[in-house]
Amino acid sequence: MRAARLIKMVLLLQSRPSMTAAELARELEVSERTVTRDAQALSEAGVPVYADRGRAGGYRLVGGYRTRLTGLARSEAEALFLSGVPGALREMGLEDAGSAARLKVTAALLPSLSDASRTAAQRFHLDAPAWFREPETPALLSAVAEAVWDDRCLKARYRRGEDEVERALEPYGLVLKAGAWYLCARVPEADAFRTYRVDRFTAVDATDTRFVRDEEFDLPGFWAERAEAFARSILRAQIVVRLSPEGVRRLAYTVDPLAAREALGDAGEPDADGWVTAMVPVESEEVAHSQLTALGAEAEVLAPETLRERFARDAARLAGLYRRPDAR
Repeated sequence: MRAARLIKMVLLLQSRPSMTAAELARELEVSERTVTRDAQALSEAGVPVYADRGRAGGYRLVGGYRTRLTGLARSEAEALFLSGVPGALREMGLEDAGSAARLKVTAALLPSLSDASRTAAQRFHLDAPAWFREPETPALLSAVAEAVWDDRCLKARYRRGEDEVERALEPYGLVLKAGAWYLCARVPEADAFRTYRVDRFTAVDATDTRFVRDEEFDLPGFWAERAEAFARSILRAQIVVRLSPEGVRRLAYTVDPLAAREALGDAGEPDADGWVTAMVPVESEEVAHSQLTALGAEAEVLAPETLRERFARDAARLAGLYRRPDAR
């Protein structure tokens, strides 16, 4: 366990000019005291780890030291072949580069690991698009991807409702979500980061100007924050429901997962029959009716009264339908 951690510490220092004890502790998931002990152990083993003192200090490798620890375990080699998404690479115009990289890695592996690509492919496959939709590659995706990789400013036209707007963008990163591509970009005019669906671009033109990337920008963190903000923005109404134990279990598969988490997190204790009362954020009464219909008798709407009456009418119609002798 410690040996693997020491190797990871060397590789981390090899990839950056220097790292603070706090940064290393966070990456290695240990305390700063453990980082200090590990650095001393590496130094005693002949690895030139140097500690810079002071507020701006940290750890670094002296003299361009490079480790000879180039061997890969089988699990590491298999994980490496899982790190690429062939469909996404193809859509971005990087299929040839990805294929060449896989061939080079395969050629560099030990003979005992030469089948890592095959064993990984046998055990994992990513199918990103959602069900019941034919995935379409946005016509301008490869041009946008090229600008992202090259840090080139874009002039872009974008459909917003019935109108088209023109924007100067600094394209920071691409996200593939349920088969749809999104560009996360900085808008210099507004000094803000925004998100655009790539299939809504009608024109993109990469300029000769390269932008200076903000190294603090965290694409996964930015996307997670925006995705949650979007989910919250559409949950504009609230309903009150009683849920059976089965209804509680199935709620997250029926309404928005964020709404289900908040509703069940704030719900009271179960009553004598095991039912709980929860306040559920929803997009609208219409959407709530469609979603909660899937729960059937495992949910009872208490408010608003208009939605409760709607379910009562549904129940009456169903009861009448199934009482008819010619219902079959």
